Amino acid sequence: MENNLKKALYEYLLWMGDTTLVLGHRLSEWCGHGPILEEDIALTNIALDLLGQARLYLTYAGEVEGKGRSEDELAYKRDVMDYRNSLLVEQPNSDFGFTMARQFLYTAFAYHLHEALLSSSDERIRSVSEKAIKEATYHLRHSSDWIIRLGDGTNESHKKVQDAFNNLWMYTGDLFLVHPGDALLVEQKVILGMAGIRSKWEETIKNVLNEATLKIPENSFMMMGGREGKHSEYLGYILAELQFLPRAYPDAKW
Repeated sequence: MENNLKKALYEYLLWMGDTTLVLGHRLSEWCGHGPILEEDIALTNIALDLLGQARLYLTYAGEVEGKGRSEDELAYKRDVMDYRNSLLVEQPNSDFGFTMARQFLYTAFAYHLHEALLSSSDERIRSVSEKAIKEATYHLRHSSDWIIRLGDGTNESHKKVQDAFNNLWMYTGDLFLVHPGDALLVEQKVILGMAGIRSKWEETIKNVLNEATLKIPENSFMMMGGREGKHSEYLGYILAELQFLPRAYPDAKW
């Protein structure tokens, strides 16, 4: 594989793997704290789905990098600025409505992204997407249902979930941040351009929020830079917890 293409693919796989890993960790924080038992189990299962996707992407990233690093080494032995996850997924859980708003914004994106990657020229990416699209279909239905229930529910639930969207909206532009190497991947048909994915994402967001009697935020300011290693203060706290055991006992075997 030509060096520039190899580097671009590696960076793309890190972005995909890191994003699902961090969001999976965020959702795992709800284990034992869900508002009802059924939802406690649902969030934990979604977290496990995302962790499974992260493993597949990071394993492939390690192979493409060619330095012998495993999925565990990429997950546990990189520092904050080496992570490439989107900014949206590292935002704190806050209340249940906030978590569902974050989940819906990301999952609508993930669904349309994986849908596009089903036609990737890269067999490994295509195979991951064939698995992930099935999971994303459920994740999107689950989060959409909750957004509609909360938005079109009581005055309090409506206000809380609307506030959540208002606060999270500035991180959505980062989902579509184009990395310099993406053009080469598009040229080789490894990935598709973000324009088509974004238009489908916007349509999904509009349809669900309309049904939920919620408004799309008008804030045009966007926080950007996740794929460039620029993160909010929250990622450091996540990694301190996520990476503690492997760093404390680096030679441990499980």
